[in-house]
Amino acid sequence: MDKSTAEKLYEACYMKVFSYVMTLTNDKDSAMEITQETFFRAISTDQTFRGESKSYTWLCAIAKNLFIDEKRRNSRFEEVPLEEQPDTGKSFENRMMDADTSIQIHRILHTMEEPYKEVFQLRVFGELSFKEISSIFGKTETWARVTYHRARIMIRERMDKS
Repeated sequence: MDKSTAEKLYEACYMKVFSYVMTLTNDKDSAMEITQETFFRAISTDQTFRGESKSYTWLCAIAKNLFIDEKRRNSRFEEVPLEEQPDTGKSFENRMMDADTSIQIHRILHTMEEPYKEVFQLRVFGELSFKEISSIFGKTETWARVTYHRARIMIRERMDKS
């Protein structure tokens, strides 16, 4: 990849990729490191962009793999217990806006299994379309919609239990 193309790619996609990685890591320093490594690999390796998806989607796939690799290396995560949250009678979407509920959702997401966790994060925090999510996973758009819907149901049930 030539320098001009690399610069254009970096300028066009850096903040989007960084935002996506933030949804995965919930840590600014780690997200910055993974994002930089993503662009380094995209620009400097022999792998080339085949054009089967958007360049942003390709970069997110690289970032996701880097995140998984880092998570495996640092596999000593401590489980954080869920806090009790009273039922305020708000709709699920309104409760997500509440800061305390947001923390609870992040804790629930931390314990959720894949792919529900990642699909929910990509949709809500990464603000990706179902088409973009399906492209990252190599699945259909319907699969992305169903997986997101099931993740919402799981979160709602776990929130109701606590």
